[in-house]
Amino acid sequence: MKKAVAFAIAGALMAMGSSAQAERDGKGVYDTKCFVCHAAGVAGAPKFADKAAWAPRIATGMDALNAVSKNGKGAMPPKGTCMDCTDGELSAAVAYMVDAAK
Repeated sequence: MKKAVAFAIAGALMAMGSSAQAERDGKGVYDTKCFVCHAAGVAGAPKFADKAAWAPRIATGMDALNAVSKNGKGAMPPKGTCMDCTDGELSAAVAYMVDAAK
C-alpha cells in the first residue's frame, strides 16, 4: 500500500513538473510577438534598434516602459500582441528592445 501511494505521489509530481512551461526570453518574445509592430513601426511603434525613436522612451525609465507594455498606450493594446505573456516575459522583451536601441 505504501509503495502504491509513493508511486502515485511521484507520478503526480512528475506530471506537474512537465506541464510547467519555461518563461520565454526577451528575444524569443520579440521575435514571435513584438516584431509585428516594432519591426516596421506600425501605428507609430518605435522601430527595433532605432536609437532616436527609443531615446525619449528610455528616458522615462524601465518602470514606465514596462507599464506601457502591460497596459498599452495609443494604438498599442495591453500586452501588445502577447496576451499569453507573463509580466516577466513582457519585461524581458522590453529590456531586449531597449538594449538594442542604446
